[in-house]
Amino acid sequence: MPQLAQRVGRAKPSAIMVIAEKARQLKAAGRDIISFSIGVPNFLPGEHVYEAAREALKHDSGQYGSNRGADALLDAFLQHIEALGFSGYGRSNLSIGIGAKQVLYNLAEAMLNEGEEICFAAPYWTTYHDIADIVGAKANVLHCGAEQNYKLVPAQLEAALQRKPKVFLFNNPSNPTGMVYTREEIAALADVLAKYPDTWIITDDIYNSMVFDGLGYNNFVFARPELRDRLVFVDSVSKTYGMPGWRVGLIAGPESVAKAVTTLNSNHITSVPEVITAAAVAAFAGPQDVPRAKCEEFAGKRDVVVEALSAIPGVVCPRPQGAFYAFPDISVAFGKSYQGTKITNDVEFCAVLLEATGVACVPGSAFGEPRAMRISYTCPTAQLKPGLERIQAFFAQLS
Repeated sequence: MPQLAQRVGRAKPSAIMVIAEKARQLKAAGRDIISFSIGVPNFLPGEHVYEAAREALKHDSGQYGSNRGADALLDAFLQHIEALGFSGYGRSNLSIGIGAKQVLYNLAEAMLNEGEEICFAAPYWTTYHDIADIVGAKANVLHCGAEQNYKLVPAQLEAALQRKPKVFLFNNPSNPTGMVYTREEIAALADVLAKYPDTWIITDDIYNSMVFDGLGYNNFVFARPELRDRLVFVDSVSKTYGMPGWRVGLIAGPESVAKAVTTLNSNHITSVPEVITAAAVAAFAGPQDVPRAKCEEFAGKRDVVVEALSAIPGVVCPRPQGAFYAFPDISVAFGKSYQGTKITNDVEFCAVLLEATGVACVPGSAFGEPRAMRISYTCPTAQLKPGLERIQAFFAQLS
């Protein structure tokens, strides 16, 4: 029979969704499951978002929309990024996608030829490596362990850029670690980037409004405005507004990149539907009280998680300052056994943890760091402490 394209063989199922599906199956079988696995915010947007969607339904044209995005959405996004600190951008610098994931895939298609190099730090969001593999790019992964707070340092970036990669992909705040780069750290990396003008820069910063401790959001272009000619900022309504299922992602960058993504949209998705567009406009342009309240709530949950993890002997967890993740180094458990079952790596650890305690976490190897696991603490507040207590008890029973 005919064979599938080779690129399909390079595509892998999401490791995060594999864990989430296993947890779902156990829950359906009657198990008491607490999920720290999937990275969804687990809150709903404000009522004004739903009202905008309902109103749009009343006036739905049933027609195709703009490949770039409706003017109202582009203008609302411009307002949003100006509040973040981006200035001087217009509609021609923007384009849309069906979520940030599809935007990133479009950017990879637009920027990377087969065999060209993309570099990014590990721990990384699982999709980065997957997209690189699918488009046939070479991934240069820059390992940043817990000993350096999971953060890329200038010397590492310098060494990577000396290889002349086509694209440097950066994530701040970070999924899976929750780490946030300070203004000084961003400036130091930006100084390195300024010396290598032949590399595109993508900043995947969809958690930009979920920053704790008064740290604030920073971007390379704030520190070195000349980087604007080759920097693309990626954002989404998913995390900030509790709208992952609405699937709206956007970029701001050079006109040539926005045009390329828009052209790809004309072949891939055509447009974002009218009703969803109206909801996204309302999210960006409407009251911001829900995102602000949720940011405060997540900061409080972060404190609970860090306190619980720090009480486990041998576990190291750099203190996250954004998003809604913690990424503890659990390698102290490797080589030990739980009730006769030996644990030699992060995958086995998470599998035994789920079966034994009903707590679902994602192995760190899915993110390029096999010594750790990811905890997403967006579960209902009532489940947070019991879930953490189960993890503590699990460690206590290792021998």
